[in-house]
Amino acid sequence: MRISIFSVQDHYPARAAERGLDDFYRQSLDQCVLVERLGYDTFFVAEHHFHEYGAFPNPAVFLAAAAMRTTLIRLGTAIATLPFRNPLTVAEDYAMLDLISGGRVVLGVGSGYLAHEFAGFGIDGAEKRARFDEALSVLRQALAGQRINFAGQHIRADDVAINVPPVRPGGPPLYVAVLRKEAAYHVGRQSNRLMSVPYASVERFDDVEHLMAEFRRGREEVGAEASDDDHVLAFHCHVADTDEAARDHAAAAFDLYVATRLYAKRQTYDDILASGLGLFGSVETVAEKLARLHAWGVRHVMLLQNFGMMPHERVAASMTLAAERVMPRLAELIAERRAA
Repeated sequence: MRISIFSVQDHYPARAAERGLDDFYRQSLDQCVLVERLGYDTFFVAEHHFHEYGAFPNPAVFLAAAAMRTTLIRLGTAIATLPFRNPLTVAEDYAMLDLISGGRVVLGVGSGYLAHEFAGFGIDGAEKRARFDEALSVLRQALAGQRINFAGQHIRADDVAINVPPVRPGGPPLYVAVLRKEAAYHVGRQSNRLMSVPYASVERFDDVEHLMAEFRRGREEVGAEASDDDHVLAFHCHVADTDEAARDHAAAAFDLYVATRLYAKRQTYDDILASGLGLFGSVETVAEKLARLHAWGVRHVMLLQNFGMMPHERVAASMTLAAERVMPRLAELIAERRAA
């Protein structure tokens, strides 16, 4: 199973005396370096605008800095919000990042969902699906090095091609994000890779099995070959020596993070323990849950560990436990179940 790190990069200006935004950026880069040292697969960051929920308005800028401090890990977006930018600009930014990083970009894309972001850009949220579909079509063509002629309702391109070819033919691997579990089937039917945060998409941990089954069903119906890297699912996570210690370390930070969410579905720490949609607890607790995900066909998981003003040292300690103790224990559990 691939294990990666993801952060929404939530920031709290009212508490700038404790951690300024410049400090936060430096800590995030330090965590990216730690991700590489510990052997994780990818470092993912989100794109958000106009609110403390996320402080990375352009992930490509941050990931370019991360590319200068790393050599092995992949660098990903979860997600780049396509309706907010011209897709030719998106293609140029991430093709350039792919070149700078030596072909390490993983590009998760989506339509966005936060009303204040659409309002801030003066875009009607009701148009987001049409805008996303057009942008994705142009983005794919641009990253593939094609000369584009496109006349859509929202986007137009007349005989243009980007002059920054990415490292890999066809460009970085593209993942399409879903917020509803029903959408997983349609993403599969379109032969797309899947990106999902089950916290926002399903009600209980066991529902993840159905989400994956629907994604696989969609891909099978169109003859798309299954791959261990055609999906990635994100879970909030904190690993400690015991379940009780994990609560002591993470509960207040998680509840602060939840308080910044600007849409209806919110789960406190106790709620997410009840639903099962987090990976909080001891090494054994977290490894067992990852083993269940593996049994359901999940082969790539993002661990969202930096949230709610959690001190950098505590984030780093959890990341280290996950890499040095959870991952080996997970490998043992997978081997035991295969042998049985």
